[in-house]
Order: sequence, then C-alpha cells, then structure tokens
Amino acid sequence: MRDYHTSAALNASVLVAFVPGCQKDRMNNDLSENERLARLRLIRSAGVGPLTYKQLMARAGSAEEAVAILPDLAQKAGRRVIALADPERIWAEWEHGLAHGFTLLALGEAAYPPALAAIPDAPAVLWLHGDQRLLDRPSVAIVGARNASAAGRQIAGQLAEGLGGEGFVVTSGMARGIDGVAHNAALRTGTIAVLAGGADNIYPPEHDALYRAIAEDGLVISEQPLGMVARAKDFPKRNRIVSGLSLGTVVVEAAARSGTLITARLASEQGRDVFAVPGSPLDSRSAGTNALIKKGATLIGGVDDILTELAQQTEAFAEPPAPFDSPYPEDYELTPDLSEKVLNLLSFTPTHRDIIIAESNAPAAAVAAVLLDLVLDGRAEEDVGGCYVRSADSPGR
Repeated sequence: MRDYHTSAALNASVLVAFVPGCQKDRMNNDLSENERLARLRLIRSAGVGPLTYKQLMARAGSAEEAVAILPDLAQKAGRRVIALADPERIWAEWEHGLAHGFTLLALGEAAYPPALAAIPDAPAVLWLHGDQRLLDRPSVAIVGARNASAAGRQIAGQLAEGLGGEGFVVTSGMARGIDGVAHNAALRTGTIAVLAGGADNIYPPEHDALYRAIAEDGLVISEQPLGMVARAKDFPKRNRIVSGLSLGTVVVEAAARSGTLITARLASEQGRDVFAVPGSPLDSRSAGTNALIKKGATLIGGVDDILTELAQQTEAFAEPPAPFDSPYPEDYELTPDLSEKVLNLLSFTPTHRDIIIAESNAPAAAVAAVLLDLVLDGRAEEDVGGCYVRSADSPGR
C-alpha cells in the first residue's frame, strides 16, 4: 500500500493516473445534430428513465432508431400508444440552451465524466454552464445540513478549501447551509453545482449570486429540462449525480432523516467512499453523521484523513464499460409467466434490479427484457439507484 500521507497531503495530480475522466479519447464524440436531438427526445419521453434509455440504446444502436421503434415496442408490451416527447418542445429546449450559453453533453461522448458513466443510472444527457474542464479533474462531494451550525459551516469551508488546494473539484447540490458554504470556499479552485431543477433554474433564490459565480468560475449541471422547477422527487435524482461525479462524499452535519443521508447511501451503493464529520450526541444535526460512522463511514477530522483514504482506494476505481453494451448475454428464452412473476416481485417500495433478478430465479437478460416491457407498458417505473417500483396505475395497488 502506498503512503502519500507523509508528503502532508495527496496531490490530485497523482490521481490522474488512476481516476477515469483524466484521459479523453476513449469514446466517440461525433454525434450528429439529429442524433443529439434524438437522444434528448428519447430521455424526455414519458416512462423513459436512465435505465430504460440505456436498454433502448443497446437494442437499437442509436437514439434515432430507438425513437423510431419505440412505439412498436410499447405496442408489443401491451400499451397502444407511447407518449414520445413532442419534437417541437425538444427543439425549443435545444434552441433555448444554445441561445443562453448552455452545452448539451450526452452519455457516451468523450467529455462525459467516466466516474458518472460508471453508475447504473447515469444521466442520459446533461446541460452544462461554465468551465467544462472541471469534469476532467477528480472530485470530492461535500454535503450536509441546510440549517447548519456555525461550527459545521466552518468545518465545511475548511474541508472545501483544503481539498481545492490539493487539486480536487468540490461538488455539491447548491442547497442552503453546508452545500453553499462548500461551493463558496472552492470557487477559486473549482466547484461543480448539481441542480435538481433545470440548469437555468436558481434554487434556492437567495443563491442567485452564488449561482452566477459558479456559472462564471465553476460549472453548473443538471439532467432536467431547462426552465424546470424542481419537485421533491427530483432531489434524490440530483443526489445520485453529486455522489456519482465524486470519488467520495463528505457529510458535515445531517439529521437522522435527511436528504443528505440519501446522498451518502447512494455513494455507498455506487462503490464510493463515504466520510463523516462526528458531532455532539446532543445536537440533532449530528445524529445522521454519527449513525453513518457506526455503519462504517470513515470518521474524519480534516482533509488529510480524506486524502489518506482516497490514496488507498483510487487504484481500484474501474474503467466503466461501454455505456450502451448490454450487461447481460442474451441467451435466454422468455416464458409466459415470467412477466407476471417479475411484476409480483415489485411493490411501491423501490427494489434494486439485482434483487429482482436474484428473486426471479431467471436469466438476468430475460429479467432485464421483462422490466423494459413492464416500463413501456406502464406497469412499472424506474426509481433512483437502479431500482424499480410498481406503477401507481398497475393492478394490485
């Protein structure tokens, strides 16, 4: 095991040899405008989430072809009409983005960060505004309580400034409290704000100046349509991007039940390090962080603790597979009752795809095909983190 701690800190330049995203010529970047618009239309279509999108791309080979065959696939699955996104609305979103200085980045392009591409439900598209070169650098997420204490804010600022000084980009969700402090402290060295609404929708409103500073000197990103106002269900989706972009997630203050803990859970499920700053058992804002430490998160007191742990983990960070290669060999035979069996395994509580595969006792490729059919038929829906739920309109509610 290499020991970088003796040099006071692990310089991020050392990580370039080990962190995907620092080499840029591995994926095709020659998307035509028609294909780019087709990808945007496909992911904006009703019922098509990141997992379904990847399955359709693997089956069709391109978004243009996927859009062409999707109505037939839906009809075969049982739904008479599939609601493809209105092409005029897609064109309006595209023109609005270009007119206001945004860039659309699609999964599979050379500039798409491989750390994010490696998560099962990687965003199909991202709208970007700011310095896109930040996607080439290793990132650490800092998240925490919105009603942060003065001590928590001070610690978050010190961690963000210290990580930035070592060459890391600091990623967060631009929320009140810890997120905002982390962004501000890392403005000089590099910060990425992931928004739950559209990349042009400033939330919370009091972060207007922070948003403009990040758009000028950092990077603002979102997978949502431009102009969209975030709903409650969009924040966990944002959180998976915050953790997915990062080698590790640092939690500074979190209540026992909070959105911050969702980010920590997603980071763990993505195979990323989770760090937690301990706090007083008398402060409810430390209940979540102390619980994370009990569950195995790395207790940290400063930047050096993070750097030492990352030095041990970065070599194990695998290069992601080609984004639209099917993860399962298609050597299966669908049986008449498999669809019903898989549907019965679903509930209104999110269940991970791997659990569904294991419980079904059927070939993984067959279960993946059935899940696609159930989504297209409107009987199942995607959830965050590679999970599925039974649709609200599905029989059995």
